[in-house]
Amino acid sequence: MFNDIGALELVTLVVLAVLVFGPDKLPKVIQDVTRTIRKIREFSDSAKQDIRSELGPEFKDFEFEDLNPKTFIRKQLDNDELGLKELRNGFDLKKEMAEVTDAVHGRDTESSPSGSSSSGSDSGRIDMSKKPEKSEKPAADDDRPPFDADAT
Repeated sequence: MFNDIGALELVTLVVLAVLVFGPDKLPKVIQDVTRTIRKIREFSDSAKQDIRSELGPEFKDFEFEDLNPKTFIRKQLDNDELGLKELRNGFDLKKEMAEVTDAVHGRDTESSPSGSSSSGSDSGRIDMSKKPEKSEKPAADDDRPPFDADAT
């Protein structure tokens, strides 16, 4: 509970408590605080039990800590029923950035190790290494990159 409090901070809190409440009232204040914390924990545990009983048997493995988005995502990545690890491992950000950089600078990426940008199947991906074909547009539009409404 107090993982981030150091020894100096703890000593400072004790000295401050002695100065504020005095040595006579300090034991009574500590008892009151611990009693209040205990009641809050009991109330919280009973509320959790009530919620679990109301949800039914299909939510018997439900943990309230799973409501934290980081915990939920970590648990889903460990579970991997959806194949998320395969997607995460299949996405190579450095390779994708290199392909985009090469396409922007006009370099030929067909000789790159991936080779999949111009081969075989068209899976709906835009090949950034190919220059757009000239169309019957005015000359002012020829030097602009193509506009993609989904990318903005």
